[in-house]
Amino acid sequence: QVQLVESGGGSVQAGGSLRLSCAASGRTFSSYVMGWFRQAPGKEREFITAITWSDTTYYADSVKGRFSISRDNGKNTVYLQMNSLKPEDTAVYYCAVRLRRNLATTPYEYDYWGQGTQVTVSS
Repeated sequence: QVQLVESGGGSVQAGGSLRLSCAASGRTFSSYVMGWFRQAPGKEREFITAITWSDTTYYADSVKGRFSISRDNGKNTVYLQMNSLKPEDTAVYYCAVRLRRNLATTPYEYDYWGQGTQVTVSS
C-alpha cells in the first residue's frame, strides 16, 4: 500500500523558513515525478513545484526564488525548503507523486497524495 507522509509544517513569522518532508512507502518513486501543492481555505489546490527522476525542477512564479525542492531517492523522500515566507503562503501543503517521467502542474495528473501539513505564516 502506497503512503505519503508529510511533516515539518507549523507556524512561523513572515520572513522565516520551514522545511517540509514527504516520506513515501509502499513502492519506490525514484523514476517518477514528485511534487508539492498547497490549498488555502476557500481556494483551489495550487501547484508549487515538482522534481523529476533526473532532478529537473519547475516552480510556480509565486514561490520562485524562495522555495526549493529536492529529493533523496535512497530515503524515498522529497523535501520542500521554504524561505522568506509570507502570510499569503499560509495553506495546507500536500506532496504528490505522478507515475510518469514528465512534469505536470495540475492536481489530476498526480496519482498519490499525502494527507497534508499546515503551514501558517503570521505578519
